[in-house]
Amino acid sequence: MATVSSESQSDQLKVVTDATCTFCGCVCDDIDLTVDGHTITKAKRACVLGTAWFLNHDVDDRPSCMIKGKPATVEEGIEHASQVLANSRYPLIYGLSDTTSESQRVAVSIADWIGGIVDTTTSVCHGPSGMAFQGVGEVTCSLGEVRNRGDLIMFWGSNPAESHPRHFTKYSLMPKGMFVPNGRKDRTCVVVDVRKTKSANAADIFIPIKPRRDFEGLWTLRALAKGIELDPAQTLEDTGVELSVWQDLMDRMKAAKFGVIFFGMGLTMTRGKHANSEALLALTRDMNDHTRFVCKPNRGHGNVTGAYNVVAWRTGYPFGVNLARGYPRFNPGEYTASDVLARGEADAAMIIASDPMANFNEPARQHLASIPYIAFDPKETPTTRHAEVAFTVATYGINVPGTVYRMDDVPIPLRPAFESPHPSDLQILEGIEKRVKELKAIGLAGQASSLRPNAV
Repeated sequence: MATVSSESQSDQLKVVTDATCTFCGCVCDDIDLTVDGHTITKAKRACVLGTAWFLNHDVDDRPSCMIKGKPATVEEGIEHASQVLANSRYPLIYGLSDTTSESQRVAVSIADWIGGIVDTTTSVCHGPSGMAFQGVGEVTCSLGEVRNRGDLIMFWGSNPAESHPRHFTKYSLMPKGMFVPNGRKDRTCVVVDVRKTKSANAADIFIPIKPRRDFEGLWTLRALAKGIELDPAQTLEDTGVELSVWQDLMDRMKAAKFGVIFFGMGLTMTRGKHANSEALLALTRDMNDHTRFVCKPNRGHGNVTGAYNVVAWRTGYPFGVNLARGYPRFNPGEYTASDVLARGEADAAMIIASDPMANFNEPARQHLASIPYIAFDPKETPTTRHAEVAFTVATYGINVPGTVYRMDDVPIPLRPAFESPHPSDLQILEGIEKRVKELKAIGLAGQASSLRPNAV
């Protein structure tokens, strides 16, 4: 539980111990924050990204609610948002990766009540991995096991030195563990990527695979794991890497006591996509015929793993779920947010902790701008500026307690530093859910509601 230092110099100055950083998927929960009023002045043990996340945080002075660009009360915003969602035929709920799991749970419930689509930012990052997990399965473990057991650490299409700065020092390479007492000296690090990244500079072995040939590289390793003889010239042509290099890697993988493969968007969002992830998952499974081997996606946003988990245990599927028929249907490419918007299908939307106006393709952005939608964000963004209803909410982890999931699916509690004058998105979502249920109940009871039937 968070504690406040007894050495506080005044009522305004305090130290919050064991705070949780929600910037990236490492979700480090050992940060000591020095707080002066509504300003964080020091973040002990935070990485460069976490330090910027905490120290650059300031409370936005915008109104907590804007309706059509004009200030309004939160209650008015909840009513307007509820009317928009309840009267839509094919609503979309998207985002969810930078908020608490409690808020994610309520958002999925709203999607169910209004018969809409719920999608997360997983669909534009590790969505292919989610598809692969359902087809192949996942041999997995916690980061604690990696820290204590991992002696061969591989990074495929991932660059944690820049995206997750404490990954090496806290979990994968540097720490001294129960079965790797000498830390880095007991570990071998391998990086497979199309270019030499900062992570590659820290590796013992760097394998520069030919761009868009990850599947071929993984299939080569699968063949070697099963003792299949390969043609050296064909292997070089297919992967851009000598067969002898792949064979040396496979020998090291078989000799490892506990091997780990971390993979990133360099694998999941290149040619092959979910087939690449399936190949890696299958390779990990194959390696367990020889030794103990696991794999984990290096997830990016603070609680994108929570969004994946919550949507999965609420609907049975991890993202891109259509609830219009009263039961969940899963079909990436059809029910994912960027595709639904680009085809002009959604007639209303609720965007939570995401900024599709800044990163979706042009057809999707144009259609989103043409329909009424609700946006939640602690800061002003292109998405909030165009929203019918825009809520300025408190920042999770800094102002709001709750639960987030680390990239290894371990739930971590949040310990906020100070309160925000803005409401949490959980409070607003609970208000919207309550009002939407009332509107839907009125429509069913009176049989003369203005609510139109949901799309099929």
